[in-house]
Amino acid sequence: MVDNGVSDSLFKMPTIKFTKLFINGHFVDSISGKTFETIDPRTGEVIVKISEGTKEDIDAAVAAAREAFDTGPWPRMTGVERAKIMVKWAELIEENGEELAALDTIEAGLLYQLTKFGIPAAADMLRYYAGAADKIHGEVLKSSGQFHAYTLMEPIGVVGHIIPWNVPLMMFFTKVAPSIAAGCTMVLKPAEQTPLSALFAGVPDGVLNVVPGFGPTAGAAISSHMEIDKVSFTGSVETGREVMHAAASSNLKAVSLELGGKSPLIIFDDADLDKAADLAFFGMEKYVLLVLEGIYDELEKKLVEKAKAWVVGDPFDPKTNQGPQADKNQFDKILSYIEHGKKEGATLLTGGKSIGTKGYFIEPTIFSHVKEDMRITQDEIFGPVMTLMKFKTIEEAIKRANNTRYGLAAGIVTKNIDTANTMSRSIRAGIVWINCYLILESDIPFGGYKISGFGGKDLGLNALHKYLQLKSVVTPIYNSPWH
Repeated sequence: MVDNGVSDSLFKMPTIKFTKLFINGHFVDSISGKTFETIDPRTGEVIVKISEGTKEDIDAAVAAAREAFDTGPWPRMTGVERAKIMVKWAELIEENGEELAALDTIEAGLLYQLTKFGIPAAADMLRYYAGAADKIHGEVLKSSGQFHAYTLMEPIGVVGHIIPWNVPLMMFFTKVAPSIAAGCTMVLKPAEQTPLSALFAGVPDGVLNVVPGFGPTAGAAISSHMEIDKVSFTGSVETGREVMHAAASSNLKAVSLELGGKSPLIIFDDADLDKAADLAFFGMEKYVLLVLEGIYDELEKKLVEKAKAWVVGDPFDPKTNQGPQADKNQFDKILSYIEHGKKEGATLLTGGKSIGTKGYFIEPTIFSHVKEDMRITQDEIFGPVMTLMKFKTIEEAIKRANNTRYGLAAGIVTKNIDTANTMSRSIRAGIVWINCYLILESDIPFGGYKISGFGGKDLGLNALHKYLQLKSVVTPIYNSPWH
């Protein structure tokens, strides 16, 4: 079902308050005076012009972060003191929740009902890491000689964060919350498509600096900066390689990468097929659907019926199931993959076309009888394109699930605990969802295997360790009465 009209009665555009760079506690114009346009994907029209950060602005932001770390109060506060500020920040997020949710919907085309759900999740993430801020500690070691030895967990220093356009606010706090709890200071570059919610910040001067800009300029300046101690990047494999190269060629800074995936969703013949179809549509842009052959035709039919009833339209409309794609480049990329699928011989069951002449809307698209070597099977499309393959045995399902260069995630739909256990231990992926999909919470570590990334997990207490470094301290003990 198609309804890509943008209804003024459903939503009133909020006043855009912040359009400048945020450096050392102040909103400032870029040094060059340059701006760039951020686009409403519903219409293709300009929302607002944003100050464009370049290398010189990154230098200024890093200088502020470096001073804040080396001489400022943030890393010298107790964990309790940092936690109080983080909790206050969480309250401010909730107070401004509707506006922040609207900004993500306007910029990224995300459903408003989902971005609203993300507000309490973002606030809770701040509170989660606030609760961990005063529990960062080393341990006392047992030395074999007359020595006292212990370890310290120290903040790594100045961190450079580079985040993508999908779920902008949640991605922002996924990176910022653990690093700020650890006592680090930072420079963050949001995606050029979605800078607005990232500019809604509020912590002590120099601790968090936000510089919107483009990857080849602002992003490259972060990756290669000699005064940044760590870079954390989420995005494409190609750009991740460039980040690694720049980090290695500069000060050999630590790197954490989360590089996406093409994840299997594996459905067995004891599954509730209606639930399986719901899960399939919930995460269609991220996976390959592997279906046991005995239920393949029945599930295929349910998926096609669901696609034809799927409402594509204004993401502010509560009846909408799918909004527009984030920008023109992503829109064109998805359509090109659909053409590849046709040319490579996959069966197009439904969809496959853009919708309307305004905005970046694409029909939910289902390809059946795909092969493992097809581009639509191997590449991360990140759009409403579903690919279906059959399997006959659990061994074949495992082989096909692992026949990918990615290893971000996987889903399993079955009522058999033995099947679930075997599959979850056999698939080479960083997270496996059983009878659910895309469940992301503050306490659940998230990050992939293989080229889906390395350098530590996002979320969970594990994420703190990405922004800490371990120091051992040894001192002599004289005349100890015991050893």
